[in-house]
Amino acid sequence: MNEVRALPMPPDPLRRRLTQAGCAAGAAALAGAAIPFVWSLAPSERARAAGAPVEADLSRLAPGELATVEWRGRPVWLLRRTEAMIRSLASARGALTDPDSAVPQQPEYARNATRSRRPDLFVAVSLCTHLGCVPSFVPEPESLQPGWPGGFYCPCHGSKFDLAGRVFKGSPAPTNLVIPPHWFPSEQRVVVGADESGTT
Repeated sequence: MNEVRALPMPPDPLRRRLTQAGCAAGAAALAGAAIPFVWSLAPSERARAAGAPVEADLSRLAPGELATVEWRGRPVWLLRRTEAMIRSLASARGALTDPDSAVPQQPEYARNATRSRRPDLFVAVSLCTHLGCVPSFVPEPESLQPGWPGGFYCPCHGSKFDLAGRVFKGSPAPTNLVIPPHWFPSEQRVVVGADESGTT
């Protein structure tokens, strides 16, 4: 008895094109669904604004100069203090409301005479603790009034702060300026918003 075998069908070009088109459409749909999903894993602008640390380059900040970075939607000062600025901090002590930073407006490592981790580098949130205005940088001694050692002056309501952000007596501001968590990964880099242990 002879066995009957079916002959193979010749390839159908139309079927092949339809299969390829279907695969391409499926791959495009998969990519279209995957891209928003991958993007959803990245930190959003809101998440970054909520507290992601920021890193700044200090190499171009000359002694006596002030720069500003943004952290949590707030301006943060970076002041490279000169030796004269550092010496002036002791002279203002008797005129300050909280010269020893007893009110916790700073991390413990910045609760010192310079309110900083490095005497030459002052890092502070540049919002007056009265109503949140941004004070002006007035570093020249005697330029604001007789006996002025240099510091920050809020023209909105008259609050005054020294070059360590400590508030002068008689100012509307009730406390010293806020010192955010920060650390120095190198001599010319600062991270604002976290310290080396990750504490924010």
